[in-house]
Amino acid sequence: MMQTRLAALLVVFGIGAQAQWLNYPAPGTPRLKNGEPNLAAPAPRALDGHPDLSGVWMHGKTTVEEVKQIFGTLFDGEIAGSLPGMEIGTQYKYAFSVLADFKPEDKIMRPEAEALYKKRMAEDDPSAVCLGPLGIPSSALLSEPIKIVQSPRVTMLLYEIDNQHRQIFTDGRKLPKEFELPAYLGYSAGHWERDTLVVETAGFNDKTPLDWVGHFHSDAMRLTERFHRRDFGHMDIEMTIDDPKVFTRPFTFQVPFELIADQDLFEMYCDENEKDRGHLKR
Repeated sequence: MMQTRLAALLVVFGIGAQAQWLNYPAPGTPRLKNGEPNLAAPAPRALDGHPDLSGVWMHGKTTVEEVKQIFGTLFDGEIAGSLPGMEIGTQYKYAFSVLADFKPEDKIMRPEAEALYKKRMAEDDPSAVCLGPLGIPSSALLSEPIKIVQSPRVTMLLYEIDNQHRQIFTDGRKLPKEFELPAYLGYSAGHWERDTLVVETAGFNDKTPLDWVGHFHSDAMRLTERFHRRDFGHMDIEMTIDDPKVFTRPFTFQVPFELIADQDLFEMYCDENEKDRGHLKR
């Protein structure tokens, strides 16, 4: 059942792997002598002196060999076969599982949460693909890029997947203690610690998966992200998931991103002209 679900997700979410507005020379981009973007140039600065995170970014990719090393035979057979943009090797390992770095004996999930996870996997319906937002952090780790648009009081984070977006407020506001309207992508407030943008997100509902293999979160989850642009073309995003209803302790992982210069996002909706769901139950 899990293999069928993953195959469906690969087909659905792999379509928008290449950003559009191809080869448009973005103003202000440092160039090498051959005209190519100089990704090793210093990071640009905003008017307030902080690094400007703006740009279209693509995460690093976990190779097919590493995916098989981590997940064993889960990706053999039909999932290993692919069409352009759907290949294993165009995602990052935490898109498959946010617990990729843990072993079963680490007991990172609370016993009741692990039992519910196993029950859901046994009852999983792969035809449910595209029936709701994918959620974070997985929306940033699949085969599609993200875009950051930074301004002094709010930074927008745009996802190619389903044209989702987040507002990260940097105007000094704090997250409320309670949320009247829990949201699929939560509510985000950020502040700068030297050259790192620290973003705290809470107020989630419990309706989005954390990854492809179905790990879930509760409405108590808090996500802390640390955005650090090392130079013009490279950025690290550290993510810490803290959900005391599901996990025994907070855990952190880091994902490298590279600037996709001279390109932009593609308009992509998961269920547009979707033909696979009707076949999956059969």
